Amino acid sequence: MNTRIAIIEDDEGFSALVAGWIREEPTLELVGIHGSAEDAVRLVPGQRPDVVLVDINLPGIDGIACVRRLKLAMPAAQFLMVTVYQDTTRIFDALAAGACGYLLKRSSRRQLLAAIAEIQSGGSPMSSQIARKVVQSFQAPAPTETEGLSPRENEVLGMLAQGFLYKEIADQMGSSIYTINAHVRRIYEKLHVRSRSQAVAKIRSKQ
Repeated sequence: MNTRIAIIEDDEGFSALVAGWIREEPTLELVGIHGSAEDAVRLVPGQRPDVVLVDINLPGIDGIACVRRLKLAMPAAQFLMVTVYQDTTRIFDALAAGACGYLLKRSSRRQLLAAIAEIQSGGSPMSSQIARKVVQSFQAPAPTETEGLSPRENEVLGMLAQGFLYKEIADQMGSSIYTINAHVRRIYEKLHVRSRSQAVAKIRSKQ
């Protein structure tokens, strides 16, 4: 039985290139190409792909949030990020959202097709540069509690670092979304940052 593939990518040139590679493979079947997360969330579940190739930098909803939504709708599907981003924050956010692999866009045809085969066999394919970053992250000393934050604020910050949405944090902590918003505002003030990515980068820089 052929492996069914869907592509979520707004760069038409790149999606056409990858689509051509897939169509040349007798064991693969391309079931859809989507230029936005919004279209993908609406259409991909009905296409029943086995593997979904996802870019991060999409218009509107980004690829990481797209994976998180699709994973809830299609828990059996395997998600492979194919992107230019190499920063640790996006890597771990993507994996926390449900991605099983992470390739850089400069990967060759052979590397991409091998990654699809690996992810289907239960592996977690990653470009070598990405795998090194993951290893280095686990080798780093465990972070200490961020100075100045309360235990509750540290808990919220930890979940932000894992890519959870405010509503998901509220549900897990048994709080209202308004309370979580208040915690986040105080975290930003204490860490002197203005965004989730800056807050996460600051705590990881202390590792």
